[in-house]
Amino acid sequence: MAFHNIVLDQLVFHHVRFILLTPMLLLLIRSIYRIFFHPLSHIPGPWLSVCTSTWLNYHAWVGDECTAVHKLHLKYGSIVRTGPNDVDIVDGEALNTIYVEKGGFRKASCYANFDIDGHKSIFSHVDPSERAPRAKAVLPLFSTGSLRAGSKTIYRCVDRMVVRMKEGAKTGKSVNILNLTRSLAADVVTAYLFDDSYGGLEETDGEMSASGMVNAFVAVGRFFYLPNWMFQLLERTYEKILPDHEVNMSISKVDSFIAAVVDRSRTDKKLKGYYPARLMESGFSVSEARAQCKDLMFAGTDSTGMNLATICFMLAKHPGKYARLRNELLERQPDESELQSLPYMKGVIKEGLRLSMANPSRLPRVVPPSGWMFKGTFMPSNTIVSCTPFELHLNPDVFEDPYEFKPERWETPTDEMSRDSIWFGLGTRQCIARNLATMELFCAVQRLVQENVLEGAHCCQERIEILEWFNSKVKKEKIELMWS
Repeated sequence: MAFHNIVLDQLVFHHVRFILLTPMLLLLIRSIYRIFFHPLSHIPGPWLSVCTSTWLNYHAWVGDECTAVHKLHLKYGSIVRTGPNDVDIVDGEALNTIYVEKGGFRKASCYANFDIDGHKSIFSHVDPSERAPRAKAVLPLFSTGSLRAGSKTIYRCVDRMVVRMKEGAKTGKSVNILNLTRSLAADVVTAYLFDDSYGGLEETDGEMSASGMVNAFVAVGRFFYLPNWMFQLLERTYEKILPDHEVNMSISKVDSFIAAVVDRSRTDKKLKGYYPARLMESGFSVSEARAQCKDLMFAGTDSTGMNLATICFMLAKHPGKYARLRNELLERQPDESELQSLPYMKGVIKEGLRLSMANPSRLPRVVPPSGWMFKGTFMPSNTIVSCTPFELHLNPDVFEDPYEFKPERWETPTDEMSRDSIWFGLGTRQCIARNLATMELFCAVQRLVQENVLEGAHCCQERIEILEWFNSKVKKEKIELMWS
């Protein structure tokens, strides 16, 4: 009996040890394969990022992904392996093949994490054939002619923001210009595309009501690279364990606004040419029209708000450059058709977009079945490759003194400067509303400078600090100016 118990104990011990050691052995074998035998093993990178995607997911979550990847490039060179199947490239010569030529490489599957309310948005679609009819339905709204015809709508919103900023300047207190520029962006995108302004600039008490929704969507970037099933599980868990009632109220208000806009578009013939009606007339459901409008409102509010706030911050920080811009505008007195041809004005807008980092991180794409050879480095099919605005916009080999605000650098731009400026993306998948966003920036800066709103303003912070998510988040959600 004693012998039987001893044998049984040994069997149990070895069985438990086998259960514990087998996963560890499998992980070791997988790590050895990924380091030495994987098709990407010839591309340098730290062993942790090479062995597991946890490294990239961790840095995305904490919001220092761009900084962490930049350190890898400093150590390993312009082509670096940031994950078992991920490669990041700091070379503008790669842009055309990845993003432009023949439509560019297909978007990575992680873009599905930006789906909205069960629908793929024009932005999150990875299949070009599925995206194309949706984009085609609304593209006429973003033509130069349509935007010029709607310029009065844009200027009405801009003039209201100018009044709000002047009122804030007189209080002697710090003014969160990010809240004002976001409010402007929300009003412009809804007034111009829906014929119904959200009314963010009319909300004078605290933060704009749509900000909670915008911030919630921005936070998706923490988990951007996760498989969609894991992302959805985390999202549901967060909502149950850590519900945010203010965010839920914000989303509910935006949903109600969008629903009313779409419902009116179904019955009011006057709204036939606007964004929601165009989608529904092209055969897309009411539910999808709502989701597409919500996505558009988020993107237009977040990115353009960040870009304009950054420009205001930089002009306040550099009064000499502000004075030069003001002189140009007062001398030329341009109308909206001439505005974008003013040389220093163009430089201010481009330099603001370069430094804004509204979307600083990777733009991942999938290498096609044929594989891809770039400057002697081969990347096999299904490799996730990317370039990042953070790396290209701050590359000292292309932009001298890259962290400095120098609008004058755009008076004689090099080919490399123009090539590497990817603030709206590139190719057929670049921002669909880029023309609207650009016009809004020009109109807003024009009015602010002509009205001399930024005279006497100074920055309440040394620099704008962000969390480096796909859509950046300004720390403390404030960019503040104070007037002396």
